[in-house]
Amino acid sequence: MQREAIFEEMKEILKQIKPAADFSNINDNSQLVRDVGLDSLTILLLSLAIENKFGFKFEGNPKFSTVGEVLDHISANATR
Repeated sequence: MQREAIFEEMKEILKQIKPAADFSNINDNSQLVRDVGLDSLTILLLSLAIENKFGFKFEGNPKFSTVGEVLDHISANATR
C-alpha cells in the first residue's frame, strides 16, 4: 500500500476517534499530541484501529511523536 493511501486511511481513523477535529492540515511532521490533539486514550484507540485496519500488532509499547513516524511503522508492518 502506498504511503499516501495509508495517510488517507489514518486520517479516516482519526476522524472516527475525534469526529469534531479538523485533520485537513496534518502532515508527516505534525506532532500527535501538540498538533493533532491526541491524548493517551486517543493514542490507544488509534493504535487499536491501526492494528485492525492494517492487520498487524504493535510490539511492546512503541513511542511515536509524529504522524510520519506512525506512517513509517504502518508502511513497514502492514499486511493489508
